[in-house]
Amino acid sequence: MDGEQLTAQETALYDRQIRVWGADAQRRLSKAHILVYGMKGTVAEFCKNIVLAGVGSLTLVDDRMVTEEVLSSNFLIPPDENLYSGMTLAELCCNSLKDFNPMVRVSVEKGDLSSFGVDFFDNFDVIVVSSCSLAAKKLINKKCRTASKRVAFYTVDCRDSCGEIFVDLQDYRYSKKKLEETINCHLQYPSFEEAISVPWKTLPRKVSKLYFATRVIEKFEEVEGRNPGEASTADLPGVLKLKKELCDAHSLNESHVPDNLLERLVTNTSEFPPVCAIIGGILGQEVIKAISGKGDPLKNFFFFDALDGKGIIEDISSDSNTGK
Repeated sequence: MDGEQLTAQETALYDRQIRVWGADAQRRLSKAHILVYGMKGTVAEFCKNIVLAGVGSLTLVDDRMVTEEVLSSNFLIPPDENLYSGMTLAELCCNSLKDFNPMVRVSVEKGDLSSFGVDFFDNFDVIVVSSCSLAAKKLINKKCRTASKRVAFYTVDCRDSCGEIFVDLQDYRYSKKKLEETINCHLQYPSFEEAISVPWKTLPRKVSKLYFATRVIEKFEEVEGRNPGEASTADLPGVLKLKKELCDAHSLNESHVPDNLLERLVTNTSEFPPVCAIIGGILGQEVIKAISGKGDPLKNFFFFDALDGKGIIEDISSDSNTGK
């Protein structure tokens, strides 16, 4: 990306944000290539944000057809059923996103992202996945890490009024200004698999309960062979049983994973549109920071629960836990 300048058209279109984060940051954005997998409501909000910010290209992957659940949270799907007959979610969202910013190349790739070869991932700077199985998250993250260049990896998921973001920037270096001084910063990120493998008993006592609850449901779906988001109220006894087994295995008091929180997450698996907007906005901000090198990036989990209105950042990695 070095040495490539913004065109006069780009400079004029992005004038206001260039005034905020500078021409160099905008140049980096305009040369960045992003791929998203899983076009749910939260991802739709994210895509809107980065298209308006002026990334170079956005590739969408989601071969599913439109469902009533998707319609309830994804504003990119046209309301007229006649307009999307036979089209995939990715194709429908692609058409809508092109209207937001004609200078951003928006395209569709078909297939299962986890089955693509490592060479495919070399084409992108950022990969964002949603509605993925536990195994798919691990595999896609691994391919990002074995690509010939650094490919940032994010997962994002919302259930009911709760949301989670995971970030893996691998070996990330950036600089920031403090008063008149420029400070060089260096962060080492664990992979998704490494992060969720940290023993629960070693985590700080006040770590978000959403972290544990999400891992329980994620594991339940894997054990039962369910697609992401398919757990329901009828599964609650099985989910609670698995919670007890996991807490016992990790020597963690069961009070850290409240039954009523698990009940919320399996009873209401659909996304809550206002939370989609919040989580999608934060994810967009984080991706823009990682690409532009402006601002401290999130490391490495973010949780939000609309019931208390709190957003919590948790650094869950083997070298950052104190057990306090």
